Amino acid sequence: MLIRKGQKEDMPAVLDLIKELATFEKEPNAVAITVDELIKEGFGDMPLFHTFVAEVDGEIIGTALFYYRFSTWKGKTIHLEDLIVKQEKRGTGAGSALYKEVIRFAKQDGVRRVEWVVLNWNTHAINFYERSGATILQDWLTVQMDEEGITKFTLDLVTE
Repeated sequence: MLIRKGQKEDMPAVLDLIKELATFEKEPNAVAITVDELIKEGFGDMPLFHTFVAEVDGEIIGTALFYYRFSTWKGKTIHLEDLIVKQEKRGTGAGSALYKEVIRFAKQDGVRRVEWVVLNWNTHAINFYERSGATILQDWLTVQMDEEGITKFTLDLVTE
C-alpha cells in the first residue's frame, strides 16, 4: 500500500469515495461537488484543501481530505474533513495509514490542533479515534447553515 499526496488525476476516484461516504452516512443524494470543482479548488494558486490517498496496485482505495483553519486560541490548525476507505477495503490498515499521515503532516507543519467531526452512531470510528489518543468533545455542537439557509438569511436581510 502506498500513501501519497493526492493529485489532480486522482479526483475522479476521490469523488467516488466521497459519494460512497455520503451513502454510508445515509445522505446518498447530498453530494453536489464535481470532479472539476475538486480540481479547481484543490489544485489552483490558493488550494482550499489537501489530500492524501491510499493506493494499492494502482487503485485508490482511500483518501483523507483536510484543510487549514485558524484558531484564535491555538493559531494554525487543520480540519480533517473526511477520512474514507472503500467499504470492501476496510480492515486493511488504509484508514489508519491515512490518519497517521495527516497527523504526521500536522506535526511537521507546526500545527497545534487537528480536529474533525464523527457521527455519534459511528462507534467503530469513535473507538479508533479514542484509541489513538484523540478527545471526543461532548459539550460542543456542530452548527451549519446550508445553501438554502444562506439564501433565506440573506433575503431576509434585504427585507429588514
